[in-house]
Amino acid sequence: MVSPAQQPAHPFTDIIRTLLREELPRLIELRHDLHMHPEIGYEEVRTSGVVLRELSNAGIAHVAGLAGGTGILAHIPGTGPRAIALRADMDALPINERSGQPWSSKTPNRMHACGHDGHTAVLVGAARVLSRLAAQHPLPRPVTFVFQPAEEGGGGGKRMVDEGALNGTRIGPAAEEIYALHGWPDLAIGTIATRRGAVMAASDRFEIHVIGRGSHAAWPHQSADPVLCAAAIVTAMQSIVARNIDPLDSAVVSVTVIESGTAFNVIPDRAVLKGTYRSLSEATRAMLERRITEVAEGVARAHGCEAQCELLRCYPVTANDDGAVARFEQVARETFGPERVNTLPAPVMGGEDFAFYGAHVPSCYWALGLARPGTPFPALHAPDFDFNDDAIAVGVELMCRLAVQDTARR
Repeated sequence: MVSPAQQPAHPFTDIIRTLLREELPRLIELRHDLHMHPEIGYEEVRTSGVVLRELSNAGIAHVAGLAGGTGILAHIPGTGPRAIALRADMDALPINERSGQPWSSKTPNRMHACGHDGHTAVLVGAARVLSRLAAQHPLPRPVTFVFQPAEEGGGGGKRMVDEGALNGTRIGPAAEEIYALHGWPDLAIGTIATRRGAVMAASDRFEIHVIGRGSHAAWPHQSADPVLCAAAIVTAMQSIVARNIDPLDSAVVSVTVIESGTAFNVIPDRAVLKGTYRSLSEATRAMLERRITEVAEGVARAHGCEAQCELLRCYPVTANDDGAVARFEQVARETFGPERVNTLPAPVMGGEDFAFYGAHVPSCYWALGLARPGTPFPALHAPDFDFNDDAIAVGVELMCRLAVQDTARR
């Protein structure tokens, strides 16, 4: 952490850092415990219980049972009329871990491959530090802590919003803005980054059922081959981004599943294609949906088959609010110095359900550096990924400083 003498004075700086040093060993132990016991979306029963234990032990008010049962809202009062919200996701992924760490997952085909164990530990740490700070000095505004399930495709963020995470109906006053972090393998430890506008893409899904006519494999002329048709659809869909999207825009169409057939000597009567499409604007999103359907149906007709397309909108674009980013960058520079605050060069085509919060209040989604000097850091969703414990203190301190930022300058 940076010496207070290097940065503009803030009345809570020294206290936050003192409290953080006291809490840090417990937070690292907590992170390891969560990593050893990963739970996927809407199954975070033990994880939720651990969070509730930590909140209760710190005397922090909370409500549980949101978003299918495992979501939690916690709250610390402050003097302002509206709250700042801080969010962490808690779910793991269906991946077999190969990190080799002493605290590796104890559950087959479950691991924290996206660092949500670290996110949760950071937010628990921020809640515990701010609770202790509030016992000494009134906070300038209330703080709401959002512990949400099922970020990895389950839309837990939307359910939290729908059930009152931001509007003040469950605990505390309504939130006026919200912040969330994500561990970033491409960013050096001790540094942070964000950007204005789109940070993460809209993340949507498609499923295409190709209906043909089966036959013996020795007599293909008697079939309308859905396997051949599906292969042609996969190839044709690669032209959508290349020929329908502005080269200065960004989009992705990926076919990730092909299912068909039961025997080597039978041409089946149907095939299924599944995949995802990603975009950074509503216009491009609509374009992709139209062209995926047109291409699939047109290619199917050319092969004497039929294509039935199901498109599912999942997560909208995660877009940062200009004002929230400005406030974040100001606090981050005051906390760590300008040399440690970076700008993300471009949006990422991954999806993030933090977008649902940003649809209701100004939001800022920021990256927390994980990379160790001179050592390649495992990618997110890789079986050897493990959150960097050295990043926990950085994340907690910045979350706390965001909560106590000078509201007179906002």
